[in-house]
Amino acid sequence: MKVTRFTTYRVAPRWLFLKVETDAGITGWGEPVIEGRARTVEAAVHELAEYVVGRDPAQINDIWQTLYRGGFYRGGPVLMSAIAGIDQALWDIKGKALGVPVYELLGGRVRDRMRTYRWVGGDRPAELVAAIGEQLEAGFDTFKFNGSEELAMLAGPRAVDAVVARVVAVREAFGERVDFGIDFHGRVSAPMARVLLRELEPFRPLFVEEPVLPEQAEHYRRLADSTSIPLAAGERMYSRFDFKRVLAEGGLALLQPDPSHAGGITECHKIAAMAEAHDVAFAPHCPLGPIALAACLQLDFVAYNAVLQEHSIGIHYNQGADLLDYVVNREDFRIDGGCIAALPRPGLGVEIDEASVIAASRDAPDWRNPVWRHADGSVAEW
Repeated sequence: MKVTRFTTYRVAPRWLFLKVETDAGITGWGEPVIEGRARTVEAAVHELAEYVVGRDPAQINDIWQTLYRGGFYRGGPVLMSAIAGIDQALWDIKGKALGVPVYELLGGRVRDRMRTYRWVGGDRPAELVAAIGEQLEAGFDTFKFNGSEELAMLAGPRAVDAVVARVVAVREAFGERVDFGIDFHGRVSAPMARVLLRELEPFRPLFVEEPVLPEQAEHYRRLADSTSIPLAAGERMYSRFDFKRVLAEGGLALLQPDPSHAGGITECHKIAAMAEAHDVAFAPHCPLGPIALAACLQLDFVAYNAVLQEHSIGIHYNQGADLLDYVVNREDFRIDGGCIAALPRPGLGVEIDEASVIAASRDAPDWRNPVWRHADGSVAEW
């Protein structure tokens, strides 16, 4: 079997799908994308295609190493996201060729269902109590929301109190009936992170995500030593080499690599094992589309330390399409009691409605994240 063709489709709301065809008639799908830079990653995918077309798609490990090491300059979000989508598609092909889900190729399942959580509150966190109440009735008991809007590098008590008030309202409304993670989203400086973690500690969040930017990763250990709240990060780290340094220094309780950004299934499987060796939990980042989620789930079902799965159903970014709009086998992604069962179909376990994808790609929007500014006019972290 040989790879014959790469085709990419940009579709709403902000996704990029990759179709990899073979001369055996077996097709694999991947989702290589950087949110807001889909065209850039798309160009990288087609540049890398010359290393893959004509190859046996079963040689996933060698193809991965060729894509990564074959270029003198390597790593980073664009190249690793391009590799990620190609890698996902190759695993999809291999699973379909052998008639088994990818998790069977990785040694088989360690669990029967995967716990998920719902995003609530939007970019500027608001109406958290109403949103959580609605989803609680739908069977979810675990949530994540942004902790703040723009936050100055040195913010006063009013800004701190506004963050705390949101969390107080959730705990007062639901008590211990719900678990929630708080995403600082890299909006918080190291000095303010220490203050906020101290103030939030009594409300027992499940975790705080990206307490500081990954560029400030040296603070993870210092912040962890100052709080009992588990700290999470990883969506803006792109290889096992990025995670190696963080794990060695300590501080994180939860790693969140994105299998559409961090080299795909091949790389994230290794990252999960590295985390397990350090007694660190694993929760793949996934605010993206159905192929990305399917790839995450294949990893969740073989990683012993996988604890939570993010998904984009109803997420505030999904304007123009939602998670399952391009999926034929939607029932396989049914969430029951907040959990998704192991996907039963071969490969990644997702059947893409290609006609819908092609139609949507004809008028795909170019999504961009907002550019925020502080009151003084300086650029703020989004």
